[in-house]
Amino acid sequence: MENQTYSMPRIGDQAPDFEAMTTIGKLKFSNFIKDKWTILFSHPADFTPVCTTEMSGFALEKDFFDGHNTNLIGLSIDSIHSHIAWVNNVREKTGVYFHFPIIADIDMKVSKLYGMLQPGESETAAVRAVFFIDPIGKIRLVMYYPLNVGRNMEEIKRVLVALQTADEYKCAMPLNWKKGEKVIIPPPKTLHDLEERLASKLEMVDFYLAKKELV
Repeated sequence: MENQTYSMPRIGDQAPDFEAMTTIGKLKFSNFIKDKWTILFSHPADFTPVCTTEMSGFALEKDFFDGHNTNLIGLSIDSIHSHIAWVNNVREKTGVYFHFPIIADIDMKVSKLYGMLQPGESETAAVRAVFFIDPIGKIRLVMYYPLNVGRNMEEIKRVLVALQTADEYKCAMPLNWKKGEKVIIPPPKTLHDLEERLASKLEMVDFYLAKKELV
């Protein structure tokens, strides 16, 4: 029997809507994400070591995500009772509290909707997916990690800031860009734009690759 495959939303797609039970109660996703940036992330299972470090990492960055108008919402294919017990266990053992909702996806409905089930890796556990969704509900960036490799929190924070900065200033980011560094401005679209570019004081490798500082 061939493995079943599940489609995954792509960058630029509208984030699929759903209703689900979470650790903060029943939630309609389209309402939860409205007018906020949202990071939806899945983990393979409760009470597992790598997942505990990752969920704790998100929880410890609460102030950062709050400061960047960003909701967090987790998911695994576990029951709501397992989620509640795990949240309580981690708080008792480490003092870290998972304040964000965690979806109880016991029927795998949301995992299938978002392509988090990848049969070559596991039929019953969601891979470590991360979806960045903007305030109008559009998917802007997707990350996928296998079950045995934890995510990089600094990269998650970096790309969130990069996406928000690119939207605000209509620019692009070079390799390894971090907040405070120069950004790339769009290349000229007309000969007039080209002449203005060549006469400017921008940092230019060539006319098509120019950087500037944000004020």
